[in-house]
Amino acid sequence: MQKTYDGLSLVVRSLDLDIQRGEFLSLLGPSGSGKTTTLMMLAGFESPTAGEILLDGSPITRTPPHKRNFGMVFQNYALFPHLSVADNVAYPLTVRKVPKGDIATRVAKALDMVQLVGKGERLPGQLSGGQQQRVALARALVFEPQLVLMDEPLGALDKQLREHMQIELKELHRKLGVTFVYVTHDQGEALTMSDRVAVFNDGLIQQIAPVEQLYETPVNRFVAGFVGDSTLLTGTVGQADGDSCELVLPTGERLTGLNINRALPGTQVLASVRPERIEPCLVKPEALGNAVQAAVTDIIYFGDHLRLRCAVNGQAPATVKLPLAGGLQPVVGQAVWLHIPQPYLRIYH
Repeated sequence: MQKTYDGLSLVVRSLDLDIQRGEFLSLLGPSGSGKTTTLMMLAGFESPTAGEILLDGSPITRTPPHKRNFGMVFQNYALFPHLSVADNVAYPLTVRKVPKGDIATRVAKALDMVQLVGKGERLPGQLSGGQQQRVALARALVFEPQLVLMDEPLGALDKQLREHMQIELKELHRKLGVTFVYVTHDQGEALTMSDRVAVFNDGLIQQIAPVEQLYETPVNRFVAGFVGDSTLLTGTVGQADGDSCELVLPTGERLTGLNINRALPGTQVLASVRPERIEPCLVKPEALGNAVQAAVTDIIYFGDHLRLRCAVNGQAPATVKLPLAGGLQPVVGQAVWLHIPQPYLRIYH
């Protein structure tokens, strides 16, 4: 599937996306990467320039939005301010000509689902931001859609409420078994809530995978840099042998890691390792190997762990996450060796 607005630049270049029934799929990426355009094409508010959208094997590319039976939740809630909460939730049922007797029952069930029992007579303006977002969610679920599409629905909430709503949304998804497609630029949100995540950049899906696989085994340097924290090292490939190769740093130090894109000897490469996979040592770990010399420049307390910033010759600052229970208690200015186990050093050209 493709989408262009001007006939020249493709907002969505080549999209081949198979959404599985009942899953929570997040579309994650920076602004302008094509994720919201993809959601709007699924909803029917935008038409693809090329390609087809199939639902259960049948094309719906030219089916108008109101006939797709999809629920939508937006960041700005899009509630009717002059209607009560109950009437807002009832709106999709009213336009679908559901009998009045059924509407009250289904609205009550939807409000119960999002923990808003007793709030039906209030106006949206009398509710908090989190409660308004729940009304929008109840309205999207009340007509029992096949698919619920959400475009940054928690973006306007404060951090604590957003984190609380993430857990509630995931729990609601588990209970209902409805398919959720969720657009976000917040990687933490995507990892917390999703079964699978599709990472977008420049109109293409860079990787689509279950969250643990996405975090632990990013397929290219963009995904490695965009999803989660990474410590990055630049250098050239030394010896290369199948799935592994040597990373030669500008200092002459050599590390061994996974050769993700089968880079050839002499190639300029970028290596990535998660900060929690690095083990700082006060003496050079001769028996372990795969270590680079550094100096601690900053120590930040994060509650459940310490975050060290370390200077490595010829490299950007390296970040190391150290559990509070760990025996090592470094001080600023101290020399350390950063041991990076080979399976966790991923090398990209």
